[in-house]
Amino acid sequence: MGDAISYKDLGLVNSREIFRKAVDGGYAIPAYNFNNLEQLQAIITACAETSSPVIIQVSKGARNYANETMLRYMVIGAVQMAKEMGADIPIVLHLDHGDSFELCKNCIDSGFSSIMIDGSHLPYDENVALTRQVVEYAHAHDVTVEGELGVLAGIEDDVVAEKSTYTQPEEVEDFVQKTGVDSLAISIGTSHGAFKFKLKEGESVPPLRFDILEECEKRIPGFPIVLHGASSVVPEYVALINQYGGKMDGAVGVPEDQLRQAAASAVCKINIDSDGRLAVTAKVREYLANDPGEFDPRKYLGAARNELISLIKHKNEAVLGSAGKA
Repeated sequence: MGDAISYKDLGLVNSREIFRKAVDGGYAIPAYNFNNLEQLQAIITACAETSSPVIIQVSKGARNYANETMLRYMVIGAVQMAKEMGADIPIVLHLDHGDSFELCKNCIDSGFSSIMIDGSHLPYDENVALTRQVVEYAHAHDVTVEGELGVLAGIEDDVVAEKSTYTQPEEVEDFVQKTGVDSLAISIGTSHGAFKFKLKEGESVPPLRFDILEECEKRIPGFPIVLHGASSVVPEYVALINQYGGKMDGAVGVPEDQLRQAAASAVCKINIDSDGRLAVTAKVREYLANDPGEFDPRKYLGAARNELISLIKHKNEAVLGSAGKA
């Protein structure tokens, strides 16, 4: 790639100011993952129509899928699209689960305004060292950085963990101080993917470890905390997928009332990926099952996009509390 590009030239913002407002206001900023045009259109449309700040997230896998140059121009289009809708909403472009300094640097140089460096799988001191290295480069370009302590179970893109390790509250203060991160992802019982909990007949989802969240909040008061793996795995979508030929038995996620509780506390960024995937897949399956002769992608992807808009509006208004906060 040629010369570095600043996110400011793309019309983006970093997360510093929107996180400060979210912490003060007792709500969470939505962070929606996208891989393609329809997902990005839905995110921008829904957030513009609900006047919500938004973090649009790209994983390493999504960046490879979309092509980094194509992605940048899609983001430029997204910023312009929001303006043309009359919505002056802050938009952050964030790297989700960066796994190396080189990847993080490349994203910063190509216009990302926020970076996550995930060293949570490393020994503590190595996580600190890697995170600090990324922070030093990012802050020199006024890019904000999210670190992670604790490991989430589940599978999402290239992120795979067999079991979760809860965040140790006694480590958070030291980690934040040594690394200089702007926000911290912690593990309190959420997990990646659509199969977050293995439940026996009649069992309900175990509650999130709000005790760990409260202890972290006490140790780093006012500091932005992030929840990954926070999709609710909407039962209606799972049922639709299964009804129209899919196989997602046992898919279950985090109840929305628990996410509302987290959003009202120190959690100021909540990541939602699986719910968007489920909405799109459910509507595509339903559309093609009901109209098997259709072969125009605009028809079934258009239906999927409309469903995703509805889902995101609901999340912003009823779960995260970010609607009207732009």
